[in-house]
Amino acid sequence: MSVTRILIVLLPALAVAAGNWFVLGMMVPAAACPSCAAWFVGAPIVLALALLAIFSRLAVAPPLEPAVVTVAPAPDEAPALLLLARLQEEGRLVDFLEEDLTPYPDEQIGAAARGIHDGCRKVLQEHVTIEPVVRAHEGETVTLESGFDPGSIRLTGNVGTNPPFRGVVRHTGWRVARATLPARGSEDPHILAPAEVEIP
Repeated sequence: MSVTRILIVLLPALAVAAGNWFVLGMMVPAAACPSCAAWFVGAPIVLALALLAIFSRLAVAPPLEPAVVTVAPAPDEAPALLLLARLQEEGRLVDFLEEDLTPYPDEQIGAAARGIHDGCRKVLQEHVTIEPVVRAHEGETVTLESGFDPGSIRLTGNVGTNPPFRGVVRHTGWRVARATLPARGSEDPHILAPAEVEIP
């Protein structure tokens, strides 16, 4: 520790101690209350020594290394866009979802939905293998033991507090067993379907 730091801490403490001694001498003779004299004179010096000890520890403490913050890269949106482009190409899914269906009768919507369903199902089966979460048919009764995954199975109805739970399957759920995304071409993945212009 530097001499300058010691002087910065000790000189004010000695000045306060001397001032206390002077004030105490004016109020009460020092011989009448030696413990008062020790307290008023000694306390500032003890406090200064404590501060010196704290400063010395801070001085020898190893410097903190700067925290390294890693920023996760933004997820690549191209694979999802390519899959959506395939759903548009084979099933015209985006056309169907962007179309306002209110002016069409249900029969016409139903007929159009069959072609969309066939094309989208083909793409889904090419790129994704899907299996049910629960190996039971809808309407069957199943028992869920403790340790089941609540992220995979959602309980509805009159749910108790402790498993096992016994209930009726209302939906088997879906889990992706395998996914292969369409190959990326050189085209812009944000173009889901190119515009078509017919030249006469």
